[in-house]
Amino acid sequence: MEILSYMGTIMDLNQWMVLAMFLTFIIMLFRGIPVVYALVGVSLIFVLVGEFVLDPSRKIIGEYIEFSKTGITYQKLAVSGGRFFGGTIKNPVLVALPMFIYMGLMLDQSGVAQKMMKSMQVLFGALKGGLALSVMLIGIILAASTGVIGASVVLLGVMGIPAMMEQGYAKPIATGTIAASGTLGILIPPSIMLVIMSDQLAISLGDLFMGALFPGLLLGALYILFIVAYGLISPKSMPVPADHEPVNMKAIIDVLKSVVPPMGLILLVLGSIFFGLATPTEASGLGALGATLLALAAKNLDFKVFKDVMRQTLNTAGYIVGIFIAANFFALILRRYGGDEIIEHLVLGSFDNPYLVIAFILFIIFLLGFLLDWIEITLIIMPLMLPVVLGLNIPVEGYGIVDDPSVVWFAILVAVTLQTSFLTPPVGFALFYLKGVCPPGVTLLHIYKGVIPFVLLQIIGLLIVFFYPELTTWLPAVAYGN
Repeated sequence: MEILSYMGTIMDLNQWMVLAMFLTFIIMLFRGIPVVYALVGVSLIFVLVGEFVLDPSRKIIGEYIEFSKTGITYQKLAVSGGRFFGGTIKNPVLVALPMFIYMGLMLDQSGVAQKMMKSMQVLFGALKGGLALSVMLIGIILAASTGVIGASVVLLGVMGIPAMMEQGYAKPIATGTIAASGTLGILIPPSIMLVIMSDQLAISLGDLFMGALFPGLLLGALYILFIVAYGLISPKSMPVPADHEPVNMKAIIDVLKSVVPPMGLILLVLGSIFFGLATPTEASGLGALGATLLALAAKNLDFKVFKDVMRQTLNTAGYIVGIFIAANFFALILRRYGGDEIIEHLVLGSFDNPYLVIAFILFIIFLLGFLLDWIEITLIIMPLMLPVVLGLNIPVEGYGIVDDPSVVWFAILVAVTLQTSFLTPPVGFALFYLKGVCPPGVTLLHIYKGVIPFVLLQIIGLLIVFFYPELTTWLPAVAYGN
């Protein structure tokens, strides 16, 4: 009985230590400490706690040591630091990361978005909400060819906000349309987030790319339907310009000329994966080369542009890799305190129905999206939830082809949920990207009001994917089955 009493107390201690790690991390973020420093700082603090505070010389605490001491010391960390760095850098999946970042940044320099904006304004100019529809369609095309959220939101904001304000659009619908369309790149492949999820969940990147395509297009379709309906219900908020040009064959040809180059790049990247001609990593190289050729053909490529794109690629990739290393360190210390087992036990014990467990996890991730960036959530939370999902044994149809179809379905559900983290205050990064390029008359309150309906549409899209897992598994099964 005495031993059982000790074990119950020890479990309480472990839970408190795990909770203290997360709370300390969140407090550091609210204090403005950069994510990398916060992760590493918390980890080092709790190595100190495990090594010195849990003092084996005291009898009761000595019993804790057998179960609760981390088993890792600063001396061990000194000789194992290379494992955190080398294990991340040598990961073959992450080779695609800087290539896709480069592709998106270089495509922004090619000028294709500006050409699409000009031609689509003529094509949809006579429609109520035609300008918003043009912005949304451009956002979908950019999402399938860039995957860099900051660049997409800023580019669409620079092009769209002045035109919408000049045409008399209501500020909330104008800003909401741009913010929502710019964030589609986090879901529609090739997506940087899917590359990271593939590594964290140890599943095929090709499966994730193919699995995310239909849900991403579904969200885009919901956005378009909303814009069309809103234009009919509230035409004063999205007026038609009085001097719009008539639609003729020339306008249609101009749209085709502007759309064909980025669509060709999309087919080059996703088509090579879909037809089995290239791995996702090889396809990322093709995409980087294709974006460079597009910028060269548009006469927008010189040494200065190339140097700026390379520098931004290095900065973005370095930032993500830095968080990778710090998150691995944080996860190691968390596991030493039994954090993964505790979290698995708490989540699995929350509901008997496995689908309710998945819904509970998604709800937690949705709430975390108000406080944390998608990178921290993906790197810290996803590996902890993987054993939970595998333990549920949810029968998701994979057609005998897709590896771990339930994990692919779960990953896409999380990806759709995390897209809301870009639009939900107070840490919705798309909102602040957009605010940075808005004219003085547009406030954050206008942006907050504008994104509300799009967040609701994302939740509807999430429910559709939740109840119809085949949306995520049919396409990869067909692609790899052939």
